[in-house]
Amino acid sequence: MKLLEYKAQELFDLYNIPTNKGIVVDKLDDLKTTGKEFSFPVVVKAQVLVGGRGKAGGIKFAENKEELENIVSQMLGSTLKGLPVKKVLVTRKITAEKEWYLSITLDRKIKAPLLMFSSQGGMDIEEVAKETPEKIVRVPVEPLEGIRDHMAWYILDKTGIDSSFLTPLFKLSENLYRFFREYDCLLAEINPLMVTADGQLLAVDAKVDIDDSSLFRHPDMVKFRDELTEDPLVIEARKYNFLYIPIDTEGRVGVISNGSGMLMSTIDLFSQKGVKAACALDLGGGATYDRIAKAIEIVFSNPQVEAVLINIFGGITRCDEVARGVELARREATLDKFLVVRMEGTNREIGVEIVRNITPPVPLAESVQEGVEIVSEWLKERNR
Repeated sequence: MKLLEYKAQELFDLYNIPTNKGIVVDKLDDLKTTGKEFSFPVVVKAQVLVGGRGKAGGIKFAENKEELENIVSQMLGSTLKGLPVKKVLVTRKITAEKEWYLSITLDRKIKAPLLMFSSQGGMDIEEVAKETPEKIVRVPVEPLEGIRDHMAWYILDKTGIDSSFLTPLFKLSENLYRFFREYDCLLAEINPLMVTADGQLLAVDAKVDIDDSSLFRHPDMVKFRDELTEDPLVIEARKYNFLYIPIDTEGRVGVISNGSGMLMSTIDLFSQKGVKAACALDLGGGATYDRIAKAIEIVFSNPQVEAVLINIFGGITRCDEVARGVELARREATLDKFLVVRMEGTNREIGVEIVRNITPPVPLAESVQEGVEIVSEWLKERNR
């Protein structure tokens, strides 16, 4: 789960990580009702989950109130790299003496957190990583020990930064790691980490990614996630531990499967046929017949969806349970929705027998390719 910048900064504040505080605005009137007097110039930052906002026009500067209102008015409701801008963050503009980069990420190769630092942060950090990777210092972190002062010494030695920054850099890294650990993060990044004129370190921008599997421990993050999600089918699917993914507003097909790999390969096969997927739903493992029926109901609730392909490999999820779920859903579903089933694995013979006796009939595919072909041909016939 990725956090918007303003939410990441709110959490940083709880861990004594200094940030450039501002206000979050989701409508122009918010500028008038906050009661906050802005000290110009200010920075207006689009709150979207993409990188490279500055180069894409998602970060702008205002010298006065009129400019601020114009920028906010233009930015709200616009799109940035294909994503709608629904909130902006307004903060004071600070002149940086230096811009550094600091992050902690989960490195799966070393199976441990990795502390990373560069004395060349800011918008060009990706170019630094690509063209001069030696300028990024990497320090593995022993999870049971956390951040130690020798790590800060190592960073200063490698980058040539003055030793006066030892204590503040160590404390900041220590607090960032505590946040990383307690919030089960996959990534906690500060870029840029600004060095102000008086030598203070300030987290001007923040990027945080929390492990979805840990969200049961973080009800505040679950609440935030649901506030961000406007698609009611995404929220409805979560109630049943399904993952519902809106894909294309011009799509006409829904795909249901038990695994992200199978979902993606099925969608790719549809794409090769020139058929766009409107949505996908990942059942996870061990889905019972009533959950299967609910999954079909959720996908059928998308008004764009005309046809659904269920592609299941039955292991923990048994084929007979899938078939009974299809039978239940077919009885209750709108009849103009087309449904095709492809299933392999545990109790397939029983499942096939159940599906063959469903009324109205549900086509069975021997392979995912055949399932895609059946759905594609049905869509062509429907639109003739």
